[in-house]
Order: sequence, then C-alpha cells, then structure tokens
Amino acid sequence: MRISSLLESKGSVVVTIGADATVAEAVAELENHRIGALVVSADGVHIDGIVSERDVVRALGHSGGDVLDHSVRSIMTTEVVCVSPDAEVESLSATMTDHRIRHVPVLEDGVLAGLVSIGDVVKSRIGELEKDRKELVEYITAR
Repeated sequence: MRISSLLESKGSVVVTIGADATVAEAVAELENHRIGALVVSADGVHIDGIVSERDVVRALGHSGGDVLDHSVRSIMTTEVVCVSPDAEVESLSATMTDHRIRHVPVLEDGVLAGLVSIGDVVKSRIGELEKDRKELVEYITAR
C-alpha cells in the first residue's frame, strides 16, 4: 500500500504551529487536537521542523517547567525525515524504526501534503493482515 492510499482514508489535514509560538501553546494544540506531534511551519505549506510530545517531555526534564515559556524553535527537531505520497507504507515503517520517529510529514512537490504516524502505519498493516486472513478463510471453506 502506498502512502497516498493511507492519506485518502485518514485525511491530509496537518496541524501546524509557528516556530515563535511558546511550548505551552504547542502543548495546548497537542491536547486540543489529541495528537502527538505538530509540524512547525510559518506558512502551513513548507516545513521548518517538527515538535512532538517526546520533545516536550525531554525539554521539561532538562529545563523544568520554565521551558513552557520558551519558543517552539528551542525544542523542535529541524532535520525532519519526510516521505513522498508514492512511497510504500512498509518502507515507511522501516524508516520510522531506523530513525526512532513516530511522525513523518508527507511532501508532494516540496509542499506539505499530510502527516503519517506510527499508529496509521500499524492500522494499515493490521487491515492488510485482516484482509489476507479473510481471503484465506474463504479459500479454505470454499473447497
């Protein structure tokens, strides 16, 4: 299955935040949307970075509660691993494992086209396995 198919079923809406927003604002957005990461973008189209719950927790551990007043820029990841809509979900799974990341922006012609989480990848894989199981049961019972 391709990433584009995954985005068709889950949607391509990406919640973004500016790099100058505070970490507290980022935490509020994460909670408000019940998500694990925000793409950092000045224009909602191009990626400046990504900030995840993990980034927030690490910053809290390092700097304490004062980090909530710092800018997202101070804790975001700037070297963002991205994927094309034409990439295979299985390949993305390996990339996520290799880089120890849980959220990967999807870029199409250099423009933000979606965001895929490890949960999306797992859900996709479970769906494929369930389809295979159903086909095998039908094959066996048809004999």
